[in-house]
Amino acid sequence: MGPTREQFIQYAPAALAVVPLVAGPWSALAAAAAGACAWAVNTSAPHLRSLIACGLTTTGCGIAAGEVLASGMNPLIALGLAVPAGAAALAHHRNLTGHIPAAALTPATTTKGAGTGAGLTSQEQVIAAWWAEFISGPTQTEGRKLIQPGANLEHLGLQIDGDHVAFTGIITLPPGQQVKVREADIAAVYRVPVSQVELGDPKHYAPNALPVTVQLKVAAAQPQITAGAPTTPQELWAVYVGVPEGAMPGTTLTVTRYDGPLDWEGTATRDRRAIGTVNLQDLAGNLDLETIQIALAPGDKPSQMGIRVMREHALMHGTMLSSVLDELSMDARGYVRAGTYVDSRAALLPLAQPGSGARHLYLVGGSRSGKSGLLEQILLSAHKSRIAVILASPQAGTIAGASLAAYCGDGLDEAMGALRLAYALMLDREARYRSPAFPFTDPLVLFVIDEAHMLLSASSPYHLEAKAIVEQLTRRSLKRGIGVVLATQTPLAEDLGNSTVIRSQLLIGGGAVFLRCARGQGSLVGANAVEGAEGIDLSMIPSQWPGQYAKVSDRDMSGLATEVAAAPEDGTFGLGYLLTPGSQAVQFRSLHLDVPPVSLAGGGSPVRIEDCDAWRERDTIAQTPMVDKRGKNLIGSLADLLAAAEGAPSSQEAAHHHPGGLHVVAGSSRPSAPGAAAGASDGQELIKPRILELLREQSIPMTAETIARKLGTSAKNIKPRLSELKKRDEVTNENGLWRAA
Repeated sequence: MGPTREQFIQYAPAALAVVPLVAGPWSALAAAAAGACAWAVNTSAPHLRSLIACGLTTTGCGIAAGEVLASGMNPLIALGLAVPAGAAALAHHRNLTGHIPAAALTPATTTKGAGTGAGLTSQEQVIAAWWAEFISGPTQTEGRKLIQPGANLEHLGLQIDGDHVAFTGIITLPPGQQVKVREADIAAVYRVPVSQVELGDPKHYAPNALPVTVQLKVAAAQPQITAGAPTTPQELWAVYVGVPEGAMPGTTLTVTRYDGPLDWEGTATRDRRAIGTVNLQDLAGNLDLETIQIALAPGDKPSQMGIRVMREHALMHGTMLSSVLDELSMDARGYVRAGTYVDSRAALLPLAQPGSGARHLYLVGGSRSGKSGLLEQILLSAHKSRIAVILASPQAGTIAGASLAAYCGDGLDEAMGALRLAYALMLDREARYRSPAFPFTDPLVLFVIDEAHMLLSASSPYHLEAKAIVEQLTRRSLKRGIGVVLATQTPLAEDLGNSTVIRSQLLIGGGAVFLRCARGQGSLVGANAVEGAEGIDLSMIPSQWPGQYAKVSDRDMSGLATEVAAAPEDGTFGLGYLLTPGSQAVQFRSLHLDVPPVSLAGGGSPVRIEDCDAWRERDTIAQTPMVDKRGKNLIGSLADLLAAAEGAPSSQEAAHHHPGGLHVVAGSSRPSAPGAAAGASDGQELIKPRILELLREQSIPMTAETIARKLGTSAKNIKPRLSELKKRDEVTNENGLWRAA
């Protein structure tokens, strides 16, 4: 191989300095040839000028040396003429130093402490030469201005690590002077980005001595994620999810099945610490997926969480109800099958808690989300489990299985009547079961409220009464064997009458099912946050599966079908999240009803409610408002309720007309008892039963004065009776607060 362009420009003057000593006058031709070659290789103007000047000098010296030798003069004179020729060659070499490409600074074979070789002696000498030439001096090329004369680079050190090359040093000046060299100046000299130059902060160093670090060559950043590799999920997890700002910080992923970047399963593990609740929306953002493509499955250990990423959803084809009909009956733990989890396991829903009462259920779902189908399935499960049902359906004619209910309030007014009946039944059982002993001889009761927002929202004419009744039911009905299933269209607080009590009691007392909601109304964050379902946005559940629009357009529409059964995969009906107490919301899909629930019930009459005062007077109770005109003072006992239903003045009404505005509590559960109890309020024998009834009914500790005010008598009549009850261990006293034992 011939010499490179740089080698030719650099070493041509040396040849011109030697040729005149041999070729004599013919060296002029050699100089001309060198200039022509420099022009041919496209040399820059400064290089060409330097080469011409060097060529003229060396050629003149060569001609003079040739003449001296030809005339027979002393050869030492001819040898002396080589000195100016060498000086010209050295000047040309120095002119070339400021124009060496940046690649020359970082040769791949250079190492710190390399010995002197051909051309440049070492990498450190090149760096120092550039510094002296452009920044500090003392030499200065004509037409070039030094950045700061005297700002020398001391303690130069070179660092080479693979593709990374950097040098460090200290910029020093005599005492009393200040370093004025800036990062941009150094970057311009060494032809690197300003971001690769770092100067010491003058606040922390002497003004005449600042450390400097220059990254001459930065190693190329290696990609952290390799597309298409089997370990892509682990790498994605480590980079975006397991980091401190990720959805599951401190976790690592173990992939158990991998069929592509959008179809894999794995287990997230956190070292000896619980993972806790996971924000599904944040996790989907970390993995650059839609929330519907990710399913979480809590593991047996709190430090583990199952993860599933799906290209085609595992629940697209659904599960027919008729194929799992035998699983709809309640098991020994009080659970029924509500659907199928995304991992193909049965999704179980609690309807009762054997040994302690019933369970609540909070159901959210917008139009065409599958909410009514799930309610029909719950009615069928209750029927097969011998659970009586009271149904309140403000929107008439929406529940196909309404005939399975023992009492159905169809329509707004009738639904409010069903709500009153459920409350009366709870009061009746409270009067009959002072100390509940399970199992009940009476059947469990499930009170189902569909479209509850029509009763509870502020725009409802029954807003105040319905809110007061539902709050009391969700608080007190479970231990009396009455569970509440409340269904609304959105998780917004407005749908529950802006009552935090109702939703908290529903979630504590049972489970929750979240189906698709209208856009902008399905977020479970902020004021609508639900523990265990953080980050879920129900409006992100699609109404149809991806590609469904194309599937519909490709169907054969040439004929008209009179009877067509909708396939489960035609929509996302019943797709949502199931939340049970103490767990994470898990993606599931309710069962698909291919036939009406009444047909699946197999005939038979609905499960009847026990024969009691509330049930016998159900029609009258359904028409009796339970609050006053201001929507306050909810009737608190069955005796008052039956008295109000019969139109007789109850103890509550008497309290409104009492001069002191005191509330008199009835002493018996029979309708005739209130008057007798009120008339004998001063009788000593009737005070103790009334005290016990008050303390058991209120379930809160009270002072003797408070008990006296509620019973409409004086404290001096109450205190001796409390002492007697305490001796019989029927009441307790803690710091002056009395409660039933």
